[in-house]
Amino acid sequence: MFKRFGFNGLAMALAGLVWLLPSAAQAAELNDGNTAWILTSTALVLFMTLPGLALFYAGLVQSKNVLSVMMHCFSIACLVSVLWLVGAYSLAFAEGTPIVGGLSKAFFSGVGKDTLSGDIPESVFFMFQMTFAIITPALIVGAYPERIKFGAVLVFSGLWLILVYAPVTHWVWGGGFLAGMGIMDFAGGLVVHATAGTSALVLAYLLGTRKGFPTGLRPPHNPGLSMIGAAMLWVGWFGFNAGSALAADTSAGMAMLVTHISAATASLVWMGIEWVKFGKPSLVGIITGMVAGLATITPASGYVGPLGGLCIGLAGGFICYWAVGLVKSTWKIDDSLDVFAVHGVGGVTGTLLAAVFGVAALGGGGLAEGVGMGQQLGVQAIGVVATVVWSAALTFVIVKVTMAMVGFRASEDEITEGLDVAAHGESGYTL
Repeated sequence: MFKRFGFNGLAMALAGLVWLLPSAAQAAELNDGNTAWILTSTALVLFMTLPGLALFYAGLVQSKNVLSVMMHCFSIACLVSVLWLVGAYSLAFAEGTPIVGGLSKAFFSGVGKDTLSGDIPESVFFMFQMTFAIITPALIVGAYPERIKFGAVLVFSGLWLILVYAPVTHWVWGGGFLAGMGIMDFAGGLVVHATAGTSALVLAYLLGTRKGFPTGLRPPHNPGLSMIGAAMLWVGWFGFNAGSALAADTSAGMAMLVTHISAATASLVWMGIEWVKFGKPSLVGIITGMVAGLATITPASGYVGPLGGLCIGLAGGFICYWAVGLVKSTWKIDDSLDVFAVHGVGGVTGTLLAAVFGVAALGGGGLAEGVGMGQQLGVQAIGVVATVVWSAALTFVIVKVTMAMVGFRASEDEITEGLDVAAHGESGYTL
């Protein structure tokens, strides 16, 4: 047979067999298109915090606190970036226990320029995940503006990243116990929104209310500024959700589509409720509805189709609006900018609905082989309970430690003067 085909024929046959085999070398090849998309998504997600979230929150507070809120978002971005390199990334994504990763990748140890994570450079994956780590504690800023010490913001955010965010990220995306159970959290319903929302509620309760809460507070000083920030969040969220496919593929395209539909739907729902209830639709209302729609679709964005995006947007708009009243009017907790009601409740709602609208019969991509809707819903519920309980308990501890280290609530004189001047010696507006 060798004589019949000759050496060249034999070489060609062997090459063909090698090509057919799923070799490790082929799996480790760099994909330029995917790399370009995740580089772009990384910039989009950072854009959500700086300046998107900073502007969104700044417009919702009094004018004497606008710079303090921006300072909170900016300083958290800087602090988290350094801590992510020092060890938080390793705790989230290095091999370890089912609860938390090890420190083998602390300071990016053992990772070089050419090291790959899948088919993209691990440096790009590191940066993409860093932007998620930045925005998550920055979301909590909305729970405590106008009355917290700046030192407390830094201490709390640093400890929270290490003790809450990194472990939950490991559970879901780093090979931890929820990943082993088959949890569906495409872009952070649990990792980002449930952790931040739950922690915001606990922190706001321990911090106490603003003077005049709940009915005597001044309205947002600049809703237009908030709308600009909200628009940046909407655009940046395409990197947040579609980028979580970690590839420029059909999953990314569908994630982008359903993200947009959910945001638009929830915006209209929130606007409609206000229009019926108060006789006038507000700008603050419609942009809050947008954020609710985005938070709710986040965990399901890679699993559902357009019908799912529409229905999840409807659910997010109605449920999150109801949750705002529950927190402020019934529970009397001054979660100032509705972090729990919008992000916490939205993230939990979307996490549960991923199991429903992810089924193929409702236009989704289908559940794992042999897994039914009820079984997947049970896994999702376990993930919700574990994340909420962990976030609440650790946040309570972190707040108490922060109080002991640097204090927590600003003095009444500082609050009256405004934190822009009292904490930072600057003013956002000059007369």
